[in-house]
Amino acid sequence: MKFPSILLAAVLVATPQLAAADTASVNIALITWADEWIGPALSEPMRVAAQQGGHSPLAMFMGADIVVKAVMFGLAIASVLGWAVWAGKILQVSWANARLRRSYRKLAKTGAVKGAQAKSFSGPMRAMIRAALAEIDISDGLNKAGIKERVASELSRIEAGAARAMQSGAMILGSIGSTAPFIGLFGTVWGIMNSFIGIAESGSTSLTVVAPGIAEALLATAIGLVAAIPAVLLYNHITRVVTGYRARVGDAAALVERCLSRDLDRAERTADVPHTTPDIATKLAAE
Repeated sequence: MKFPSILLAAVLVATPQLAAADTASVNIALITWADEWIGPALSEPMRVAAQQGGHSPLAMFMGADIVVKAVMFGLAIASVLGWAVWAGKILQVSWANARLRRSYRKLAKTGAVKGAQAKSFSGPMRAMIRAALAEIDISDGLNKAGIKERVASELSRIEAGAARAMQSGAMILGSIGSTAPFIGLFGTVWGIMNSFIGIAESGSTSLTVVAPGIAEALLATAIGLVAAIPAVLLYNHITRVVTGYRARVGDAAALVERCLSRDLDRAERTADVPHTTPDIATKLAAE
């Protein structure tokens, strides 16, 4: 409990100091950073917007105070991060599906778990075949129904682990979609509060005094929605893709169970057939 309390106290102490920072000095720092890390393609429009003002999104961003700027910048980073996570997860699932299909076809063609080389398979099927072979070795001579039950339990855990690992990054999209509108709303409330403070200090209720600050504040909400709406849609898409991948892993587990059952039935049938061969020489001698 100490760390969250210390962090909250630090935020409460630092927020007023950050809010009191001069907008011009913050703009100079931002322009310098953009010029060093990105180049004149971004720094020059920022410099023009800071000097001339206006009602463009960039001009309103440069005219906002540091708190609203931080909210807008954080939401923009969150939006880029959401798209990057979605693209990376799509590539990851596509690659995993391709590996799973190859392993599935290979085992289906073989039709047996015994004699299979686990290292020749990839993805979850490697772990499934390794678990099935290990259980067969450990349970040698035991009832085949128990072997099937134990293998099915192990395969279900492997299936759940594969799906959980594939779902991991998608929670970032869910978090962005659920929190971005409220973060943008915080920036809007802060900007409107500053606008009312400006009205009180100037003594004028003219729209020319109020409108710029309110427009900058509403821009924070707009950026929050721009970050949140795609994040929710991308999260739903990733969830459907991962659900399809989990279904394919379930099909692979079912294939391993079928091959294992076939191997056990073959072993049982071989054990029931007598392996004695008639002694032909003895029969001939008797005749």
